[in-house]
Amino acid sequence: LPNSSKHLPGDVMEELTGAQLIAESLKTQNVEYMFGIVGVPIIEVAMAAQAAGIKYVGMRNEQAACYAASAVGYLTGRPGACLVVSGPGLIHALGGMANANMNCWPVIVIGGSSDRNQETAGAFQEFPQAVRASMYGRPGACYIDIAGDMVNAKVDRSQIRVVSCCPDPPVSLADHGAVAEAVSVLKTAKRPLVIIGKGAAYSRAETALREFVETSGLPFLPTPMGKGVLPDDHPHCVAAARSRLALLQADVILLLGARLNWILHFGLPPRFDPNVKIIQVDLCAEEMGNNVRPAVALLGDINAVVTQTLALQSTVPMNYYTVFHHVSQLLPHDCIIISEGANTMDIGRTMLNNYLPRHRLDAGTFGTMGVGLGFAIAAATLERSNGEKGRRIVCVEGDSAFGFSGMEVETMCRYNLPVVIIVVNNNGIYSGVDPETWREMAKMGDLTSIAPPVTLLPEARYDEVMAAFGGKGYLVRTVEELRSALELSLTDWQRPSLLNVLIDPSSDRKQQEFPWLTRSNL
Repeated sequence: LPNSSKHLPGDVMEELTGAQLIAESLKTQNVEYMFGIVGVPIIEVAMAAQAAGIKYVGMRNEQAACYAASAVGYLTGRPGACLVVSGPGLIHALGGMANANMNCWPVIVIGGSSDRNQETAGAFQEFPQAVRASMYGRPGACYIDIAGDMVNAKVDRSQIRVVSCCPDPPVSLADHGAVAEAVSVLKTAKRPLVIIGKGAAYSRAETALREFVETSGLPFLPTPMGKGVLPDDHPHCVAAARSRLALLQADVILLLGARLNWILHFGLPPRFDPNVKIIQVDLCAEEMGNNVRPAVALLGDINAVVTQTLALQSTVPMNYYTVFHHVSQLLPHDCIIISEGANTMDIGRTMLNNYLPRHRLDAGTFGTMGVGLGFAIAAATLERSNGEKGRRIVCVEGDSAFGFSGMEVETMCRYNLPVVIIVVNNNGIYSGVDPETWREMAKMGDLTSIAPPVTLLPEARYDEVMAAFGGKGYLVRTVEELRSALELSLTDWQRPSLLNVLIDPSSDRKQQEFPWLTRSNL
């Protein structure tokens, strides 16, 4: 040994067996569990593993042992160890190794073999690389062959090169341009769907994914092992409509760590729309484009890519579903909801829940627009006569509907009626245009001949109308601003408030299966 001449008289040498060194190397790499069936020459390895603090579970078949060790890798993110003898032991473990590779689960299989003296040098230095290989890139199975005479051979601890614990895999981000393209594709989708695979579970994407789904309002479908990343009883889960509606009718699918294999009917007709656009997010480049060529490929860690998408999405205008999702979370259960407008009222009927009778007023049988503020004033007047504060009155208006009776905010301010008005502003009737398009149209000539009849003035400052009469006005562009403004308004009993919530001018309600009320192609 290179350093043996440096020992001084009286030095105490600490010798380790190969089995002990194997066990300590595994423990250093945060391998906490070992499954296997012992025999010559690896009995001592199992005993040394226990002595090092690794939990050893003796199994009855190497295949099941490898299944168990790989499941630990999936559940914890650090590989489990599978200990087998050579020959038939390793052959039995191959099924579990193949399963781990297909599932992308990290596992280390350690097998004993016959004595081969030529392999006694440096074999232990392969352990850190094995752990790294099982976890980094595409996770999977690694096999380490331990020569039998190494198990009981001894080495002075001072001669061992100490290797630190392999860190968790580096988090890879998708190309920013690809993320922007994916957001753009999702924005234009009429019937989008998110498919959550076990890759999302492995990357611990549940927190970011919940925020993404609830911010965007997108429906999701879990694969069998993607179940639970978001709860099955989540209001956006469409598992009950998996084949006939969710898969077949989706025009854009965001595929998060799932494969378009037999479980998902290979992504092909008749279960899928032949023109469906796939946005594929995966850690493994080899998975991109299997069976269906993706419209956008996002190569990276699922959690990291969803977080990237969230950050970019915050710069994209909200839509109706985003607004109503967050409004519904904050409204008191006993509030009186008044609603009018085309998309605003229709979507609000399903997303703004009522829990008590006579707590909703809208356009009614005659479909009258402009009733909202009058209804709100009446309800607030009654509540004032019933007590010091009464129930909250929340008036949810489309920007077109608000315009019919918008000056009644002066009445609310004059009588200090604490009505909360939420104007969902898409710059038009059904849809509008963005400010830049409006300016370009104005350069082209007389807007009475050019502007679509459904358009209204882009980003009109209805909040300033309320402020002009002494109420509180809020200009809202983001989810954070929406939640903050609504929380402040609901606690302000001294004056009315108006939230001018700017959403995507092209925002529309999801396509209806029986659109007898929405025949207009405008």
